[in-house]
Amino acid sequence: MTEPGVPQWLKQTAWALSSVEAGAPYDDLEPLKKVLADVRVVGLGEANHGTREFFQLKHRLLEFLVTELGCRVLLIEASESAAVAVDAYVRGGPGDAPTVVSDLEFWVWATEEVVAMVQWMRKYNAGRPADEQVGFVGIDPQKCSAALRVIREYLVADAPERLELFDEGIAAEVDAGPGAKPDPKRALVRETEALVGFLEKHSAPAEVVVAGRQLVRAADVVCAAKEHKEAARTVFAVRDRLMAEAVEAALGDELKGAVWAHNGHLAASRPSAAVRPMGRDLRERYGPAYYAIAVLGGSGAFRARRTWPGPWAGSRSGPVEVNKLDRGGFNSLEGLLESANPHDHFLDLRTVADAPAEIKDWLEEPQMFRSFGAFVARWTYKLQFAPTMLAEEFDGLAYVVSTSPSRPL
Repeated sequence: MTEPGVPQWLKQTAWALSSVEAGAPYDDLEPLKKVLADVRVVGLGEANHGTREFFQLKHRLLEFLVTELGCRVLLIEASESAAVAVDAYVRGGPGDAPTVVSDLEFWVWATEEVVAMVQWMRKYNAGRPADEQVGFVGIDPQKCSAALRVIREYLVADAPERLELFDEGIAAEVDAGPGAKPDPKRALVRETEALVGFLEKHSAPAEVVVAGRQLVRAADVVCAAKEHKEAARTVFAVRDRLMAEAVEAALGDELKGAVWAHNGHLAASRPSAAVRPMGRDLRERYGPAYYAIAVLGGSGAFRARRTWPGPWAGSRSGPVEVNKLDRGGFNSLEGLLESANPHDHFLDLRTVADAPAEIKDWLEEPQMFRSFGAFVARWTYKLQFAPTMLAEEFDGLAYVVSTSPSRPL
């Protein structure tokens, strides 16, 4: 139930966004300087992985974080090993943006919008010393073919006697995908750990050892169970824990970073205590220095793979299609946000501490909003809403009134 004063509070508290496009003046983002003054890690979320305006707004926010607040690394829900080439590119290295982005092996990022962001990063870095450049880091342990290539090239040149064992064992299984080979004994993890031990013992180059450690993390996800009586051992929990660890490792003790991922990964808590997203680990590690922004949209369309509903939902081979959405009724979070502010806007949820009691009461109730990943159920997706304990899960919220599909390369 929506308290009577909620729409008015939303109207008074939110501020308008003048544009979602990068390169626009920052006047409308000036309030964020105060909001993020003591923040080291900003989560840039998205309600789905296929909306052009979400990607554009996150690109714009990244530019603001880099140029105005000293952010020095973008950490993205993409292949750890393949992102190495993107990082080299944005720092002036070889290649071209469409190729290095496509090689991330995530179809959701192979878009004009992400390429534009990567090109901006390269342009920004040009002529700057290394410690003033903005880096690109993948935090997702899956999709490790780049690490496999690095290891294989080393074995061919320096340890050919191990090549057949590698090809038939680790290489054949470690890139199978999250939960593809659930194994409580974690045999694949032990094999990859043994490989790292071999590489270290034989003084393999640093980049080869790093690739080996990336395979260990990939194996951890492959061996995780999709369902388990211990929530921490499910694929979702293992993958998110590893992504949080990757964020912490990349930032060290000083760097400021922006984490680009789905809203669900960035949430600092979840309505179900059994689910532990990456954002919860980041909140425990950084406290209020972690600021998670949920990005939501109104009516329009987005790209996602279509799956069949019901007993056929297990198939993940459906085509990537454009999926249309209405805003959602006034009983949805999106509908309420737009009725209060019928334009693109930003809401700082940390202002809740000073809000009237009825606002706090409303925020203590679950709100229903749209949350899709890379897949949607054919036909029924328009009816799907997920609960969010808004102020517990997120620190800020950006709302985009009209959306359109991301543009594939």
